[in-house]
Amino acid sequence: TYFDSLAYEYKLPQAIKDGYLSKIEALTIPLNLDISQVKQTAGDYSANQLGDALEPYLEQIADEMTEQCQNRKTVVFLPLIKTAKEFTKLLQERGLTAAEVDGQSDNREAILDDFASGKYQVLCNSMLLTEGWDCPEVDCIVVLRPTKVRSLYVQMVGRGTRIANGKKNLLLLDFLWNTERHELCHPANLITTDEEVAKKMTEQQENNDQATDLQDAQEAAERDVVAERENALKEQLEA
Repeated sequence: TYFDSLAYEYKLPQAIKDGYLSKIEALTIPLNLDISQVKQTAGDYSANQLGDALEPYLEQIADEMTEQCQNRKTVVFLPLIKTAKEFTKLLQERGLTAAEVDGQSDNREAILDDFASGKYQVLCNSMLLTEGWDCPEVDCIVVLRPTKVRSLYVQMVGRGTRIANGKKNLLLLDFLWNTERHELCHPANLITTDEEVAKKMTEQQENNDQATDLQDAQEAAERDVVAERENALKEQLEA
């Protein structure tokens, strides 16, 4: 009613370029997780149903993390406390030092301090650490709570975007979420608001088995989108 225009916005890509936030590399894990039957509640995926949908894949996800996160300080976001506790045990069974923290944890501050000091390599939580918590050394984020809400996605990934001594980048693990809803947030949505470019980035990332710098991926996707538009226009003109 009162403010109908945005005067100024300092965006994530600019903050990365200016050196205030860490570079982000995204890696798509070729594990197809079926959440096509998960319903929506209040405009996003139902946390309870997401927890049930993830259950059959937790061991495979833990195996992938064991391979990708060995030398990373990792935070994992999950839909339910029960799922977070179960996933923590699976990581521990695979030799990773992992802990779970939630709103009911009696020793929550101690767990967070131990994670910050290096006692734990992986910290699992159910939406507790989306905001109000800072550990600059975190250099890997695993989002196992898929969402269509960009602000929530940015908050989760933001736990790993702080800069710290010796930190080269943030590794963001992305999974192949099988869903009929195309508005699901992906790493590309952190960098661009152009849906066509974001879609192209996501497609290219899914066909790449290496971690890719998001800003480099954006530039490549933008070039491809422009080329496709020009080719389509050329065909129309020739017709």
